[in-house]
Amino acid sequence: QVQLVESGGGLVQAGGSLRLSCAAPRSIFSINAVAWYRQPPGKQRGLVATITSGGTTSYVDSVKGRFTISRDNAKNTAYLQMNSLKPEDTARYYCLVRTTWGQGTQVTVSS
Repeated sequence: QVQLVESGGGLVQAGGSLRLSCAAPRSIFSINAVAWYRQPPGKQRGLVATITSGGTTSYVDSVKGRFTISRDNAKNTAYLQMNSLKPEDTARYYCLVRTTWGQGTQVTVSS
């Protein structure tokens, strides 16, 4: 069974930074786009950022200029660099490759 493994979440003060990682099996990673989603407490899961296999990126408006999605195909890993974090960024963050979800990693931003 294909598995994705996210890491890098934690508790950080507003204005701080975190880098999330998403490790995927080689068999699905390099040829597929990767997406990061987040699910705040009591809310629906929503798209944060995507990166195509060729490196084209897109972001939801609320994170533009603060978050950066990237990928390292040699390591079969995608990243989400999150800077200038706000309390409203508090959520469980998930990565998606093709139709496979990771287990998520919790990000909590204190004010």
